[in-house]
Amino acid sequence: MEETIVNRVANSGIITINLEHFLHPGKRMGIDVKDTLFMGLILKEKDFRDWIKAHDWEQYRDANVFVYCSADAIVPTWAFMLIAAKLATTAHRVVFGDSETMEACLFQEALSKIDPSEYSDKRVVIKGCGDNYVSPAAYVEITRLLQPVVKSLMFGEPCSTVPVYKKP
Repeated sequence: MEETIVNRVANSGIITINLEHFLHPGKRMGIDVKDTLFMGLILKEKDFRDWIKAHDWEQYRDANVFVYCSADAIVPTWAFMLIAAKLATTAHRVVFGDSETMEACLFQEALSKIDPSEYSDKRVVIKGCGDNYVSPAAYVEITRLLQPVVKSLMFGEPCSTVPVYKKP
């Protein structure tokens, strides 16, 4: 007698979302303003503007760039604005902060294109493992977007999930 194997996961109607598919493929680069400071402490406007003029901005073509200052120095806000203005025509995305902040911004931008109504009253699993790093901010954002509309939201794999939300 032959037994039929039934794939209950495939028949469950669960939709899996892999957040890795929302990763922007562009390279990631950082600009540390510390490298432009006099004695590592003071931003001199003339020197900074000279650096802005001489810097190779083309190296950031289509890159995702985070701008920060790792020194314990007071950097005027306009310095970050000047860098952002220079990157506006070459970089894909520019953010103030660290690489984690940039990843959060990139995911928020990508996930904002999702139409949550497509998941209305569906059982959704947010894939938890993969080959690439996915910012926890992306998991928070997808939860914020989908919780109001889904029947249930889970984390992990369809065969082994952690329940996150179930509509009452």
